Amino acid sequence: MSEFSDAAALVMARCEALGSLSQNPSCLDRRYLTEQHKLANQLTSGWMIEAGMTTWQDSVGNIWGRYTSAVPNAPRLIIGSHLDTVPNGGKYDGMLGVVAPVTLMAMFSGEGRQFPFHIDIVGFCDEEGTRFGTTLLGSRALTGKWQDEWRRLKDEDGISLEDAMKHFGLDFDAINSATIAQTDLLGYLELHIEQGPVLEQENLPVGVVNAIAGAKRFSLTVTGMAGHAGTVPMSMRHDALCASAEMILAVESISQQRPGVVATVGKIENAPNGVNVISGRCQFSLDIRSEEDPLRDAALAEILQKINDIAVLRNVELKIEQTHSAPAVHCDSALQNTLLKGVTEAGIVPKVLASGAGHDAMAMAEICPVAMLFTRCKGGISHHPAESITTEDVAASLAVMHHSLSTLKY
Repeated sequence: MSEFSDAAALVMARCEALGSLSQNPSCLDRRYLTEQHKLANQLTSGWMIEAGMTTWQDSVGNIWGRYTSAVPNAPRLIIGSHLDTVPNGGKYDGMLGVVAPVTLMAMFSGEGRQFPFHIDIVGFCDEEGTRFGTTLLGSRALTGKWQDEWRRLKDEDGISLEDAMKHFGLDFDAINSATIAQTDLLGYLELHIEQGPVLEQENLPVGVVNAIAGAKRFSLTVTGMAGHAGTVPMSMRHDALCASAEMILAVESISQQRPGVVATVGKIENAPNGVNVISGRCQFSLDIRSEEDPLRDAALAEILQKINDIAVLRNVELKIEQTHSAPAVHCDSALQNTLLKGVTEAGIVPKVLASGAGHDAMAMAEICPVAMLFTRCKGGISHHPAESITTEDVAASLAVMHHSLSTLKY
């Protein structure tokens, strides 16, 4: 894969350049509709132009580049990922999947390579949902699934989505123009760091994704009775924190017995939260995922039943609110096979794995076939400054994509 080493080094340098565009001087933090979003689009657009592509920004703030086919009325293949980050994020989550294919187009241009389809590369503006609390805004605009009430979403400074768009130079009421026609759409490919440890454990640079886990999230509120830590007998307590602790252990225990399901309590708040006060109220989150929705929902039903049973036994009130739901997405078999052939052509042992994290491919699956290629990341670490990939693995990813695009049938 030495023929891709120079291009891989350029990809790494470009990820470094994007990684310098942050609204926070102490860490990487680039959110939707900020000055840094605008600068990232401008920088990426410049690389697209260097690669011989035609560029534009759509009405939601996604940046596009087209490697144009000479075939009249050619269909389009979309390749992309996101350019926004989480607060204190890494330099490769999302960015690799935009920068690498742009760099690959420059290679194709240098080879004089033509395709019977347009290759459209997109840098999605908001996948993480950090600023306004709603994920996949960039890709969902392409599917026509934006909701009018989103105009009133506000960030932590009280700025509405509609006003932020206006300040950026966009118009909320023009969002529908970002919707793309499905009639000439071949599919969507996404290159992304794995964000997990599987490829590293198996000593493989890349893997082909077969499914993206569906997720449901809940906010659970347990209400008991606060009291003095020294005067209320143990047998008379309605301790919200102890009840929540038992519920959280039930989440872990049940999910451990359900292969293919992962469940997480990642956030907990306790009140009054005093060292000498029995807990009167506790609120915690529940995130449950599986690449098979029936498996997830069966485990969820068991978890919620157990949580209800604990609430009754401990004589505490329980309120459960669902905050998110996304079905599992299964990648297109034909596009998967194209990537697997590319992996084999690159001299790499093929590995198929599922993604536990959400991606723009989930939104795109509503309108076209999708497939994903994972690149190994050190320690499986992501959403963290320690996020790390190697130039050699980027070269392997470029080789796979080069072989795959060169042999893509439709």
